[in-house]
Amino acid sequence: MLIGVPKEIKNHEYRIGLTPAGVRELVHDGHRVLVEQDGGEPIGFDDGQYREAGAEIVAGAEAIFAEAEMIIKVKEPQPVECRMLRPGQLLFTYLHLAPDPEQAKALLASGATCIAYETVTSAGRGLPLLAPMSEVAGRMAIQAGAHNLEKAQGGNGMLLGGVPGVEPAQVLIIGGGVVGINAARMAMGMGADVTLLDRDLNRLKELDMLFGGRLKTVYSTKEALERYALQADLVVGAVLIPGASAPKLISRELVAGMKKGAVMVDVAIDQGGCFETSRPTTHQEPTYVIEGVVHYCVANMPGGVARTSTMALTNATLPYAVQLARHGVRAALEKDEHLRNGLNVHAGQVTHAAVAEALGYDFIAPMTALGR
Repeated sequence: MLIGVPKEIKNHEYRIGLTPAGVRELVHDGHRVLVEQDGGEPIGFDDGQYREAGAEIVAGAEAIFAEAEMIIKVKEPQPVECRMLRPGQLLFTYLHLAPDPEQAKALLASGATCIAYETVTSAGRGLPLLAPMSEVAGRMAIQAGAHNLEKAQGGNGMLLGGVPGVEPAQVLIIGGGVVGINAARMAMGMGADVTLLDRDLNRLKELDMLFGGRLKTVYSTKEALERYALQADLVVGAVLIPGASAPKLISRELVAGMKKGAVMVDVAIDQGGCFETSRPTTHQEPTYVIEGVVHYCVANMPGGVARTSTMALTNATLPYAVQLARHGVRAALEKDEHLRNGLNVHAGQVTHAAVAEALGYDFIAPMTALGR
């Protein structure tokens, strides 16, 4: 298969779809890989490394989209990229379609086959291609929150871990999944007073066994959410419904009652955000203030640590890319139901139930859409 890896063009997005090591694996498996010139340069992967791995360096994304059978990216395609996709071409990347009807419309119009990293599953309800970026985002959420608590950044001037004789900041984490557990680990490591809310009692038991008394685990009810949000200096939104829009768990009214200078980090912003007051921001302008509360809603948080994120993402996506390249889309999806769950769009049809429900489209089962 001819595989194309274009340079990412989203604001302050420095990740790239494959590392040189990933390219080498695909080339060794018998495939051709085109990499856009200087695509990995910002994070220390130069064109020479890609050539040594067996890639062909191409000037400009247009040639890559025109030639490649499979496009491997990181972030959702921007409008100009959507217009370059064509029927029968495979796009393998993050999509986050539920809160983005314009992107969905463009992908449907392209006729391309689009597999979303975030809805590929594994045994035990895991999301193996979302997990590495969720790990990064969870850890970054605390890093970003701690920074924005500084008075010069608009925060209330609290040091996350306090100092001897001065109490630490109160951190509330909503959701006990991959983002939540990584956020909790970082916040506790920095000495904060951390409370985590979730509705899954088994998950709360697991976290209690893992962290003991260092982490307060609380069953999530409206009363508990309101009580702990009003006390919090930092709130991390870490909820996820695979493929669907995130539920709005904190209302504007509740935000208005929070501490002035508190910080809210919405890691669910890719799926529309879990705070009523959330709107996507970028690394260029990451925060805004509503009701005296600082909001950090960067839609590509892991892009801020792009080298780490690129290596972690390639580690996760590479086995699936090899399957798709080796067997082709239809055979690869027939063989692997978990990869099949990643199919969101095919030939102008929506093939993921949660995405179809969120956007108001008819749902067509993946293998039906593929003409099984």
